[in-house]
Amino acid sequence: MSSQQKVRVRFAPSPTGGLHLGGVRTALFNYLFARHHQGEFILRIEDTDQTRFVPGAEEYINECLAWCGISPDESPENPGAFGPYRQSERKPSYRQYAEQLVAAGYAYYAFDTAEELDEQRKIQPNFRYSHENRLSLRNSLSLSAEETKALLDAGAPHTIRIKMPEDEVVSFDDMIRGRVSFETKLIDDKVLLKADGMPTYHLAVVVDDKAMEISHVFRGEEWLPSAPVHLLLWEYLGWKEQMPQWAHLPLILKPDGNGKLSKRDGDRLGFPVYAMNWTDPKSGDLTKGFRELGFLPEAFINMLGVLGWNDGTDQELFSIEELIEKFSVERISKSGAKFDFEKAKWFNHEWIKKTDNAELFPQIKEVLAQNNIFDLDEAYLNTVLSAVKERLTYVSDFWGQASFFFQEPAQYDVDAVKPKWNTDKTAFFENIITEFEQQNDWTAGTLEPFFKGKVAESGMKIGELMMPYRIMLVGGKFGPDVFLITELLGKEQVISRVKKALELFN
Repeated sequence: MSSQQKVRVRFAPSPTGGLHLGGVRTALFNYLFARHHQGEFILRIEDTDQTRFVPGAEEYINECLAWCGISPDESPENPGAFGPYRQSERKPSYRQYAEQLVAAGYAYYAFDTAEELDEQRKIQPNFRYSHENRLSLRNSLSLSAEETKALLDAGAPHTIRIKMPEDEVVSFDDMIRGRVSFETKLIDDKVLLKADGMPTYHLAVVVDDKAMEISHVFRGEEWLPSAPVHLLLWEYLGWKEQMPQWAHLPLILKPDGNGKLSKRDGDRLGFPVYAMNWTDPKSGDLTKGFRELGFLPEAFINMLGVLGWNDGTDQELFSIEELIEKFSVERISKSGAKFDFEKAKWFNHEWIKKTDNAELFPQIKEVLAQNNIFDLDEAYLNTVLSAVKERLTYVSDFWGQASFFFQEPAQYDVDAVKPKWNTDKTAFFENIITEFEQQNDWTAGTLEPFFKGKVAESGMKIGELMMPYRIMLVGGKFGPDVFLITELLGKEQVISRVKKALELFN
């Protein structure tokens, strides 16, 4: 990359539905590259395919990027000097370039109707519109200049197709893959301008990248087969010198490594593949997202950042600032990266542990509010969160791990206690209630040796009494240190719970 060149990269999604992991990772790698080189990150909405446009999808994309913390420098919401940032608003510019290509002999008008092309597909199973058959189809190459003009003057519906060379090799240097070459004879004459005057992706992406002065293009490797068409368009439009550098990112693969990860895989294996919940406005179907499952954006971004990239060390936990600092295209893998949901959960667990309690409070309070707990003492909440934080995979796990700090257990694991329960144990806990009532220093540091001393006096084993005691306070065999729980619940609550549980155990 030349030192003079200003880095300008773009994320250019179509507003057709939820944002897949692969899309977010493409946005992230664009963002990291831009920030690493003090460049600009642009969001462009590719909405030229009006048949696939979904209301609400553009707003959803904006919200996803904001949640992930990778907000663009220029976008439809925040325009810069290179607008408009929606392809549909750039419509007039595309025909001019398509006509320029026709005039220069690099493209042609095709008048074939959809029905005629369907007929061809019936005759030839693997039909493609190419140098092999274009002269036998209805277009400005097979018709005379007069016939073509007459059809255009009459307003006959038509597309404009690129005229692929019959026998050339098109090559370029991919920043990830190195030298990549294509034989043009294997590529069909792609439509550049549709009958409705809207460009296809092939024409629009080249025209827009030129207009927006894009310097580097990061996109998924599924776009690699389209690269020769785009390379030729840069050349045919006379812009070869301004062509961006390309990087085709490896796919995110299914957990078993067989093929690209899809929404169906998530449904089948029980994990999200979208950044956030997406509800299809037509069907009303909800597709779950990482955000609503209880992922922290830091964990989500960290997980995606190391999916197909590493910094050459064993480090796995990176903040966004560290990812920006260390990001380099050379360390992006050429081969696909397997998605591992267990590993994704590990990242979230680690980030919950790393995150300051105060930063987690808004989400924790939301979890409590869903369970009708509203009046909270922040100091108490802080202590409780510190006690259970190590046990949380998702923020939403907080209630399951800590509900007993806020209300009495709704049920007790009586079955774990009953088989070995006896009168000695009943007597021990009746005595403990009396002793607790006299206890003035209600701290874990005092309560633990006191309780253990009483166990020793009784002649019973500590394990025989500790588990029932935990179940009395918590309802089950889980939770942090039982004497920390004792301290936090306070004398009255502890005595009340022991009494209630004794009735059940007896």
